[in-house]
Amino acid sequence: MLTAVDHVQLAAPPGSEPQLRTYYADILGMTEVPKPPVLAARGGCWFRCGAVQLHLGIDEDFRPARKAHPGLRVTSIEAYARRIEERGAKVVWDGDLPGHRRFYSEDPVGNRLEFLEPDPA
Repeated sequence: MLTAVDHVQLAAPPGSEPQLRTYYADILGMTEVPKPPVLAARGGCWFRCGAVQLHLGIDEDFRPARKAHPGLRVTSIEAYARRIEERGAKVVWDGDLPGHRRFYSEDPVGNRLEFLEPDPA
């Protein structure tokens, strides 16, 4: 029986770890989680915020996920979108999901991320 999603893994090109750290830690406010040594040797980085974990794995034949994406639940979505924009990342609002406020952003290697919050109205 499934009980939860442990993490979501996205791909990234070799050498992109510094840019990923800037986006996921500095812009999104996540904390980098040390990878086990055997996995750290492969490159990439892991991030966490509460129960949410995102793993960025290095893929030699990298292509960004432009359609597939994690949907990340947030609180105070307007303030969070402002935080992201003020730190230099793009925010694209989308009103097509009934009952939710949501926007999309892209990490520095082009992976799509969705941020959403139930609309109390």
